[in-house]
Amino acid sequence: MTVNDLDIDDIKAGLAEGSILLVDVREPHEFAAGHIPGAVSRPLSQFDPADLPDEPGKRIVFSCAAGVRSRHALAFAQSAGLDIDSHYVGGFKDWAMRGEAISFD
Repeated sequence: MTVNDLDIDDIKAGLAEGSILLVDVREPHEFAAGHIPGAVSRPLSQFDPADLPDEPGKRIVFSCAAGVRSRHALAFAQSAGLDIDSHYVGGFKDWAMRGEAISFD
């Protein structure tokens, strides 16, 4: 399995330039309690690689609380034949601890 560990700087740059689509695989109650602005929710417990958003020109990057579930999502996506190899290694906990903006929508 190919894994590209992205850090907060990679995530912030990718979101700012619109080159990544951040897919948060935490559970719905976790997402509702706060998430990285621009992230979309696709909970790992209901994960279906066919349900991933397709936004031309953007690469999908998985995120979770601390980088464990996002690696599982990568494995599921790759075993389904999808060309996805990146996740936010620090996840939401890293984002929040660094005082970055949080959305509640």
